[in-house]
Amino acid sequence: MEEEQTGMGTETVQQPGMAGLQLVEYCEESINNSLLLDLNVDTSIDATNIDGIVCRKNYFNIFNYTGLELSDEYFTLFSKGMKTLKFGERVFFFDASGNPPAAYDFLNWQVTPAGTFQQVNVGKFDSANPLGQQLSLNVKQIVWNGGGEQIPVSVCSESCHPGYKQIKQQGRPVCCFDCVPCSEGTIANLSDSVECLKCPDEEWHNEQRDYCIMKPVEFLSFEEPLGMALTSITIVSALLPAVILIVFIKHRETPIVKANNRDISYTLLLALILCALCSFIFIGRPSKITCMLRQQTFAVAFALCISCVLAKTTMVVIAFNATKPNSSLRKYVGPTLPNIIVLVCTLVQVTICVTWLQTLTPFVERNMKSQPGKVILQCNEGSVIAFWCILGYMGILASISFLLAFLSRNLPDSFNEAKYITFSMIVFGSVWLSFIPAYLSTAGKYMIAVELFAILSSSTGMLACIFIPKCHIILLRPEMNSKEYLIGKGSVNKTIKVF
Repeated sequence: MEEEQTGMGTETVQQPGMAGLQLVEYCEESINNSLLLDLNVDTSIDATNIDGIVCRKNYFNIFNYTGLELSDEYFTLFSKGMKTLKFGERVFFFDASGNPPAAYDFLNWQVTPAGTFQQVNVGKFDSANPLGQQLSLNVKQIVWNGGGEQIPVSVCSESCHPGYKQIKQQGRPVCCFDCVPCSEGTIANLSDSVECLKCPDEEWHNEQRDYCIMKPVEFLSFEEPLGMALTSITIVSALLPAVILIVFIKHRETPIVKANNRDISYTLLLALILCALCSFIFIGRPSKITCMLRQQTFAVAFALCISCVLAKTTMVVIAFNATKPNSSLRKYVGPTLPNIIVLVCTLVQVTICVTWLQTLTPFVERNMKSQPGKVILQCNEGSVIAFWCILGYMGILASISFLLAFLSRNLPDSFNEAKYITFSMIVFGSVWLSFIPAYLSTAGKYMIAVELFAILSSSTGMLACIFIPKCHIILLRPEMNSKEYLIGKGSVNKTIKVF
């Protein structure tokens, strides 16, 4: 029996023996008609079990499907034109190429109590479902390797935290690695980093080494303990010669002060005050002015000190030899020669310093290499050779003074000051000889501290050796501060004989 119905774009064709297949949403109208015609007449289609086909525009239904066979040619044409295929409540979608939707079951092999294996369906994936509902998985039903419910790690090494990098273990798979901290000055801000990133020059890693921070700027400041200690010592070292200068001025008419050119003694005490005060230029944040003045001020002040000592020593030798009959040295006795010695020796040092400033001027620099993790704000001396030249010149003056004082140490009692000058030069030389290796082996603010220690200790040593014995006589043994005692005619017990 065959029935046709037309109208509203609908065509019904029925054939006996058709049974129960419903096809929905046929996409190509032109294919619809040709396929429908072929379905009705082609002998390759087993239509014995098809009771009827209802075709509409873009739709057709086959009812009561019990068996339907299509040749490859017709199946390809049929599937390419199909968008949706519905069997009962089940709907299948096809893409433009006629591929069916992907659908998978997740099976978990599990061991039963009896020791056999069974497959347990723990989830499925169906691309026909709406987005976000395609995957369903029952994690609680999964039994992992070893019988545990904890999800195993897929690598043989734990993940490396930020601040660490991966180092592959030799002879093992690529998933096996060691986590080692980033080296100094580098960071790793991500987990499982293969390489560490280098921080910029003025930045350094934090404690965790996962990001860079600004390096602290270091210099010898007045507020820190070392700066405060050096400041206190500097003040004391400047006050001591100032107090002694006041004592000498107050007792300027006494024999012990008048002996051997008191003006040179005044100049030496003033120079010692300057030596101590120049330490303040070294402390604090370096600037262009302080960098230009600190080494030069120190050099000139110390050259003036040692020039005064050299002048005093020279006058001791001349005064003793001038007492000999017909001595030609008598014309040099007086204030002129020592003043010339002080002026000339100091001017040589001034010339070196001025030349230094004009050719290679010191400047402020940010040293980021000598101490990792810090920016050292320091003065670049401009010329290392000039710096060692001023120290070498002071060493020459000190050596000459020491040689003259040492040769004069056994002169008569009236000129016994040569012994104290010898001791003062020994102290001076010892301090500055030990300063050289200590200065070269330190950096930053500790280099400045070493130089300040040498300045303060050597100036205090000269003050103690030359002037403390005189102050002892002036303040505590006034009976020894007489002309008779100095020329050796007094009856006082001469335990200290200073000229």
